[in-house]
Amino acid sequence: MNLEGKKAIVFGGTSGIGLATVKRLAAAGAEVVAVSRNPDRAGSQVPEGVRLAACDVRDRAALESLFAAEAPFDILVSAATGGDRAIGPFMSMDSFDKLWGYANVLRYGVGHMSEGGAAVLVSGTPARRMKPGQVSLSTVGAAVEALVRAVAPEIAPIRLNAVSPGFIDTPMSPLEGEERAAMYRKATANHAIPRAGTADEVAQAILFAVENDFVTGTTVDVDGGWLLS
Repeated sequence: MNLEGKKAIVFGGTSGIGLATVKRLAAAGAEVVAVSRNPDRAGSQVPEGVRLAACDVRDRAALESLFAAEAPFDILVSAATGGDRAIGPFMSMDSFDKLWGYANVLRYGVGHMSEGGAAVLVSGTPARRMKPGQVSLSTVGAAVEALVRAVAPEIAPIRLNAVSPGFIDTPMSPLEGEERAAMYRKATANHAIPRAGTADEVAQAILFAVENDFVTGTTVDVDGGWLLS
């Protein structure tokens, strides 16, 4: 896919992995709509020409309205967390509704995409190798990756893939300074690449999944060797 002149909608597009993806798409010549629950927080980080939109991926009515207003489009990316990032043991979890955000984006977005378009969902390495306290991330991520494999044949020739990041240094972590650096060092010490990844490294994989017309129904890992540890 040549991105020049294509239209892309990126959920979670005002911070972290989503913002890095927005920047790469815009640099490649795509028209980009960056969507999040609080787009004003993006400030000056969003490239010139990128439009902002507010929407919660768990709000089906709002999604339907957004997609109808922006149709047709060629690229659909969801890096949105869809609620609070739940960390902790199973017995402390209130819900696993983060999954529905991904499902909603596909369910209400695909029908407005151009033939030959591409969609990418961002899951996470805990889907296949979890660490303590990641039961929510693991089960939701595994469901997202299964959703991609199941739905990709149904929506062809639109392509659908997942990108699975490992530990990525993004604003999602509230830690700062040496405390932040020490956390990432400890978390990745046994990985083949013992450091946190960058949002841009994940965005590179998302663009690969968008641009390569011979890739669908699969998961691209960007985890620094977490799965091998």
